[in-house]
Amino acid sequence: MAATKLAAVVTLLSFLGPVACQGSNSSPICLGGWLRPVKVLNFLLCPPGSSRKPPPGPSPAPSAPSLSVGYYNYACPNAEKIVRDVVENATCNDPGVGAGLIRLFFHDCFVQGCDASVLLKNTSGSSDETEMFGAPNVNSLRQSAFKVIDDAKAALEEACPNNVSCADIVAFAARDASNILSYGKISFAIPAGRYDGRVSLASEANQNLPGPSEDLQQLKASFASKVLDTNDLVTLSGAHTIGLARCMFISNRPGMNATLAIELSQKCSSGDSTRVNQDYKTPDVLDSQYYQNVNDNDVLFDSDAALSSAETQPLVNTFAKNLKEWEKEFADAMVKMGNIGVKTSANGEIRKTCSIYNS
Repeated sequence: MAATKLAAVVTLLSFLGPVACQGSNSSPICLGGWLRPVKVLNFLLCPPGSSRKPPPGPSPAPSAPSLSVGYYNYACPNAEKIVRDVVENATCNDPGVGAGLIRLFFHDCFVQGCDASVLLKNTSGSSDETEMFGAPNVNSLRQSAFKVIDDAKAALEEACPNNVSCADIVAFAARDASNILSYGKISFAIPAGRYDGRVSLASEANQNLPGPSEDLQQLKASFASKVLDTNDLVTLSGAHTIGLARCMFISNRPGMNATLAIELSQKCSSGDSTRVNQDYKTPDVLDSQYYQNVNDNDVLFDSDAALSSAETQPLVNTFAKNLKEWEKEFADAMVKMGNIGVKTSANGEIRKTCSIYNS
């Protein structure tokens, strides 16, 4: 009888959205911070379908000698222009698509490396669901962003078949979206030569992607496991100046700006799946407003508020005051992130269709 009641309570709580952790600071974080554990009968439990996040494991070295700027100059000279044209057409009609493409790059690189594994609907050697169905991705990554990648791939296959990897398309698209959403202020060359992976597991997305409820030490551990440092963490978090967030992930911390908290409460009254702007001041511009929002307690996630710690506050202040400094550092961090766990011809392939690995 007790077990039946416990199961009923846990099932009920799973429909209530995030619940604040109770207990000590050593409480587990479920699904990489995407779901909070709940206390039931003095036990900390993860909601059904989730799992406690283990310590991040090491990733492959971030450097890849095979990557180079202008990689397709001979095999497919117009490759980057083709991707740019597709991204520009989609993003100019809807800035949210550009935000989705930048996020897609991040979510790809943090799981299995930058190998387009987030695009797969099937995976070699496993019947498990793929990354796109993991908790941080399902109903969260924009379908319009996936469509941009598919459209670019189709155009590239027509222009130069079997040459351009889906992984490179994701990287080019994120670079181009950054440029468009910053009105040309963020501009950088990104090396290419990545191959596409054949493994994609929802469980790895759950374990490897840092979540909105994580504190600074957890975030640092997640980034360090990808050979990214604290500066990269603070710099790349600036992408939260664009895009949308679902209400279920928004912090209920007492220190949030009261005006913003009231506004969010009103907008989110229609349900946890309601989406709101991550930056309500300049929601469609990739700029450094995010860092002023951190200082003003106008950010949505606990992971954003964590950057106001003594360790990261100096860099937050620098970026809040100096847009050009952040733009430069953001470009460098995007290139650095794009080197994580790159596949080569020895352990990857050039997919014909981005959502399906080659037979």
